Amino acid sequence: MADNIRAADIVQKARQQLSELTGREAEGVLGVERDDDDGWRVTVEILELSRVPNSTDLLGCYVVRLDGDGDLLEYQRTRRYARGQADEG
Repeated sequence: MADNIRAADIVQKARQQLSELTGREAEGVLGVERDDDDGWRVTVEILELSRVPNSTDLLGCYVVRLDGDGDLLEYQRTRRYARGQADEG
């Protein structure tokens, strides 16, 4: 495992690998954290359906789990919402 890997590198790897698997580009990263298994969890926002006006686009929120070297282990969509929708938190 690479102990000196930077969070920015993990984010880049998460975005790239998730895009390869889903065929969609990541719009943004909502969070990154180390997990209990010496890996990483990255929360990524992806444009799932483009609409007019773009404030009604559908976005998906995905949690991507990577190992300590940045290899994707799993991902899951946790939420789907319109771009203009207010956060529930």
